[in-house]
Amino acid sequence: MARTKSILLIGSPGTGKGTIGRILGHVPGFFHLACGEVFRALDPRSDLGREFIAHSSKGRLVPDDITIRLWQQHIRNLAIMGEFRPAEHLLVLDGIPRNVAQAKLMEPETDVLLVCHLDFADRSKLAERIRRRSLRENRLDDIHDDIIERRFRVFDEETKPVLDHYRDRVVPIDASRQPFQVLRSILDCLERVERGG
Repeated sequence: MARTKSILLIGSPGTGKGTIGRILGHVPGFFHLACGEVFRALDPRSDLGREFIAHSSKGRLVPDDITIRLWQQHIRNLAIMGEFRPAEHLLVLDGIPRNVAQAKLMEPETDVLLVCHLDFADRSKLAERIRRRSLRENRLDDIHDDIIERRFRVFDEETKPVLDHYRDRVVPIDASRQPFQVLRSILDCLERVERGG
């Protein structure tokens, strides 16, 4: 099976990965998939579903191999249903891979063309953005400073090393700007990739 052409949106919490991913998902030729959608679509009666629940119900992190198998199964199901067309769509991934181990597990089926590092240097402004979003979207956990700091720490320790893994494909994108400006930068980068530049 041909590897799925993909781009990754990677950035610390609050940098707008979900917003940008959803916008890109409405552009013809793109298909956005957030990691949370994979888990929400899970059939708890399936073998993988039971494995997932065995870990998550005890508050344990779901092992990387189970996460990636769930993701692969979900992508195949979307293709079977005709929602995702690998020959026509560029897959936009948000929230996966979460670490280098997941990135390596994805490689046999995923051809990562571009990694957009949504960068927002001022963490205090980023924390304020997260607090505003938490009130707007009723994500009340995200209003507490200690939880926001822990999420930043998890990103720095687990997800940021993914950027080194894909070093030759990473493009820094200033995520402190308006979404349309961030989107324009990503589309410009993709155009250069398409031209082989």
